[in-house]
Amino acid sequence: MFERLRNILEQGQARFRVIEHPSEGNSHKVAEIRGTEVGQGAKAMLCKVADAPGRFVLAVLPGDERVDFAKVAAAVGARKVKLADAADAEAATGCVIGSIPPFSFDPSIRLVVDPQLLARYREIAFNAGRLDASIVLDDYRRLAQPLLADIRKENA
Repeated sequence: MFERLRNILEQGQARFRVIEHPSEGNSHKVAEIRGTEVGQGAKAMLCKVADAPGRFVLAVLPGDERVDFAKVAAAVGARKVKLADAADAEAATGCVIGSIPPFSFDPSIRLVVDPQLLARYREIAFNAGRLDASIVLDDYRRLAQPLLADIRKENA
């Protein structure tokens, strides 16, 4: 996955940098290692669509926010979505949880991004298919072409 991402970014003439670091899946710790803010991290959460077996949604939001599964379902016209378990996530993406990049390379995985991620930061950061390598990317929206929808849980 890492090499595939790197090739896509290079072919797309993206402005990005790679940061190799110790394996880390915690948003706060990896942000510190990268030298970025937690909210700059693109938290990619694979969700299963309950009423459509084999269909997934990759919900991407700022690393300091929580996902609202009802909003994710509404964004893709589903009745209900739930977080995919580790086995399903790895089978669908080829990545372990915590290393899933905010890109979909499979038509069965719909990419939905909360617009706050792109509004708050010029660059986003994410684990690039590995827990020991991150990419900081400037022109994510152009390359990923996600569906934009508010998918953040409101603070109580």
